[in-house]
Amino acid sequence: MRAGILWCAAALAVAAGGAWADTRQTEDENRARFEQYAGKPVDGFTMWQMYQWQLLGPDRLAVWTGVNDVYMLRVETPCINLENAKAVQITSKMSHRVSVKLDFVNFGSQQCQILEIRPIDYKAMVKSGAAPDRRD
Repeated sequence: MRAGILWCAAALAVAAGGAWADTRQTEDENRARFEQYAGKPVDGFTMWQMYQWQLLGPDRLAVWTGVNDVYMLRVETPCINLENAKAVQITSKMSHRVSVKLDFVNFGSQQCQILEIRPIDYKAMVKSGAAPDRRD
């Protein structure tokens, strides 16, 4: 009985490790895809509403502020558990303007300062077929 429990525990540990590795690999691939279409860093952008977001790593995410308006954000580290966030909120301290070093990505009870903003040429990304599937 004890051997069976240990075997099950070991199998679960291996499965969980594999799932984590797959998630990190997927994040790395997604980040590389977005970086191909990223422009130079900007000081900020206008945001009336965030329509969607996608995790790109432990310190990066993409946010959609319109159909083709996408920005890649890099936040301060450590930004603990960003990879496990179910939802995020982007602050806007200057009336619908998101700014580097002034605004934050909030999730749960944590907030991480935005250190870099890069616009994504999303139209080119879609045209090339590299855009993520947005039917979620």
